[in-house]
Amino acid sequence: MRLPLLLALTLTATACTWVHMAPGASAVRVASTAPTGCEKRGEVEVSVKHSIAFIDRNPLRVRDELETLARNEAPGLGADTVHPLAEPVRGSQRFAAWRCGN
Repeated sequence: MRLPLLLALTLTATACTWVHMAPGASAVRVASTAPTGCEKRGEVEVSVKHSIAFIDRNPLRVRDELETLARNEAPGLGADTVHPLAEPVRGSQRFAAWRCGN
C-alpha cells in the first residue's frame, strides 16, 4: 500500500516547478550564444535536483529551472543577459552574465 502511494507522490513531484522568478529577473534575456557589444559581468553556476528517489526529472523542466535561477542571479551582477556556457550536467549548469543595456 505504501509503495504505490510513494511512487505516485514521487511522480507528481517530478512534474512540479520549485524555482520561481525573482523580482527583476523577468527583464533578463537568455541568449543562445555570447552577445556582441556587451560587457561581461561574470559567471554563475546554478543547480537543481535532476532526479528524485532515483527517478530522473523531465530534462526540459530542469533546463527551464536552471535558466530561471541564472536569470535570478543576473541583476545582482548588474547583468541583463545570460547565456549558457555548457549543457546541463546532473542538474548543474554554468552561465555567463552580460550587461547589454537592452
